[in-house]
Amino acid sequence: MSHTAVGAPGTPRRYLHSLWLLSARDLRVRYSTSFLGYLWSVLDPLVMSAIYWFVFTQIFKRDVGEEPYIVFLISALLPWVWFNASVSDFTRAFKKDARLVRSTAIPRSIWVNRIVLSKGMEYLFSLPVLVVFAVFAPGTQFGWGVLWMPVAMLLQTILLVGLGLLIAPLCVLYVDLERTTALILRAMFYATPIIYNVTDLPSNFQILGAFNPLAGIFMLYRMPFFPDQWNLLTLLISVFMSFAILALGMWVFRVMERPVLKEL
Repeated sequence: MSHTAVGAPGTPRRYLHSLWLLSARDLRVRYSTSFLGYLWSVLDPLVMSAIYWFVFTQIFKRDVGEEPYIVFLISALLPWVWFNASVSDFTRAFKKDARLVRSTAIPRSIWVNRIVLSKGMEYLFSLPVLVVFAVFAPGTQFGWGVLWMPVAMLLQTILLVGLGLLIAPLCVLYVDLERTTALILRAMFYATPIIYNVTDLPSNFQILGAFNPLAGIFMLYRMPFFPDQWNLLTLLISVFMSFAILALGMWVFRVMERPVLKEL
């Protein structure tokens, strides 16, 4: 393929072409080496949703979330899987392909962005599960709030890119951060409004909960089915924090890129 077809080296067009090739390769490897292939994109959130639905509707009396609860759960669990899988892979983004990172002339941020893109595509592949439950679960509403979902995806992409640029180089220089990140993700699942609303928190914790950047993003994911979730303050906090984390990540990445290459 000629340079003119994909852009000259160092151009945005060449960067995007390389990003697409790497992300597509990740997906091919994931699906071609697994017997269940695509089903793994939906099994994890589906099983998690089934467990929480059973526990909070059949065993314990639930006073959090909204009905239908299974739609409430899945609408947040699917983007959570995207977030969790991306952040987990950020910790190994450079070490996994150390030789390529050192030897290629592609901007090193591509090793972070390819993870965000490939995991984001897996999120898109899992959306039919949400559609099926939204269609068949009794009492499901569906409205104009669907227009907020692309905004939610854009905000989550910005947040993930910022976190990736921050986490990936730090995990090369500080090995213990890989396990620390795994522990933080476990705690963050329960600190994120997935099985509950921010408004279900005690009043003195609601503002604190809103400062989780995923709170406003997940609110937007739920808008097609639960329009009463709307909270402008929560959204504005998420927008501010997503861009702030992106700015911090870009700065940290620039400062640490050279030490990371020496370490690799």
